[in-house]
Amino acid sequence: MNPDSGRSRILSTMRRGYVIGTGPNGLAAAIVLAQAGLPVEVFEAEDQPGGGVRTLPLTLPGFMHDFGSAVHPMAVSSPFFNALRLPDHGLRWIHGDAPLAHPLDDGTAVLLDRDLRDAESSFEIDGRSWRNLVEPLVHHWPDFMLDCLGPIVRIPNHPLRMARFGLSAFQPAQTLANREFKSHRTRALFAGLAAHSFLSFDRPLSSAIALILGAAAHAVGWPIPQGGAQKITDSLLQILRGHGGVLHTSHRVRSLSELDPGALTMCDVPPSQLLSIAGNRLRPGYRRSLQRYQYGPAAFKVDYALSQPVPWRAAECRRAITVHLGGTFEEIARSEYLVSRGQHPDQPWVLAAQPTLFDSSRAPADHHIFWAYCHVPNGSSVDMTDRIESQIERFAPGFRDCILARNVSSPATLESMNSNLVGGDINGGAFTLGQFFFRPGLRNYSTALPNLYICSSSTPPGGGVHGMCGYHAAHLALSRLPP
Repeated sequence: MNPDSGRSRILSTMRRGYVIGTGPNGLAAAIVLAQAGLPVEVFEAEDQPGGGVRTLPLTLPGFMHDFGSAVHPMAVSSPFFNALRLPDHGLRWIHGDAPLAHPLDDGTAVLLDRDLRDAESSFEIDGRSWRNLVEPLVHHWPDFMLDCLGPIVRIPNHPLRMARFGLSAFQPAQTLANREFKSHRTRALFAGLAAHSFLSFDRPLSSAIALILGAAAHAVGWPIPQGGAQKITDSLLQILRGHGGVLHTSHRVRSLSELDPGALTMCDVPPSQLLSIAGNRLRPGYRRSLQRYQYGPAAFKVDYALSQPVPWRAAECRRAITVHLGGTFEEIARSEYLVSRGQHPDQPWVLAAQPTLFDSSRAPADHHIFWAYCHVPNGSSVDMTDRIESQIERFAPGFRDCILARNVSSPATLESMNSNLVGGDINGGAFTLGQFFFRPGLRNYSTALPNLYICSSSTPPGGGVHGMCGYHAAHLALSRLPP
């Protein structure tokens, strides 16, 4: 992938490029346009750029917390980010001893090792099944990512490999786990991976994210940026500014009428916000497709300042940046089923990250930060703090005694801090079959207006910190410019 391709393309009537939003997709789109020679201005509603990829002092002085994403297997896998060479612009990746730990009630934990051979050995009776599922992806990871993070509706570069992946990925997680795994330990680990889909385990595609994240653990790991997620944003901004791009923060664009009507405009916003910004300029049919767009379940998140590391019963948890909490496959499946039905589980699946085990720069000496969220129905107003902490205490007795301060982010709080998170949906929309192929409608990035495109995580290939939605949208826009 050549990040400088299309440098000479400039549309004489579209004198400049505008980008609304500074999430990774907005910045990726801005960089592509700037590399093509357009003067680019980027507008961010908040005072700090990054969208969901920001690092903020949410609890006590000296404790720096990631507002959104914390662990970044897809960022380190992104074809565009890799082409940009982000480490040359100040980003340093840090890996834990293992990508993931999943504690159980017997005081042990299932560890997902970085090395595939070690994972096969530790999964014992299920080792061969695990290897057969992920090995083809691991061995061809860069090519697989080019297909997986492509614009969806197209012929993949490696159709047979993608077809084989699809045979497993499109299956419900319940079906695939029953077919492939015999041990309750492996099934529990797989359940935690599948829960990243925000889908009930009886739904198609609930296996897809599990397989991708599982393969990523072996192919590239699950790293964190030293100093926090903000470093990803900072490195992208450094590249953009190197191409002459200009950033405006604390500038919320409420209407396209505020911008030059002749400019090429890329919108890193959800469909509902595009409707508000573009108004009646959009054709009725396209407006209806935006109105029909479905948002998915939300996150309820708590950030902690701790006096010491989390006191896990299972030593394996102290080796991993990421920990999945929820117990058995059946318990996690029940939790995700309830959320999909608009209910709040008493024992939710909890995703936790503990960056300061491996990056001491994020907290004062001998102190730690900890990040945890669970799934709730979109727009939920139920306080899940006690339920999250009960799940942590279940596997780390004495956790509450370590808490110096906490910052609670309900779905409404998340949306107030980043308007892309509609109802607290951090995934850019429900992961349904229809929206897997057409996000947010048949046009994907195009809006039918010749100079207006949507490039948020509500477009293909969807959620995650990879920038490929913005990359594809910007290249589509450039491809339609006259020579």
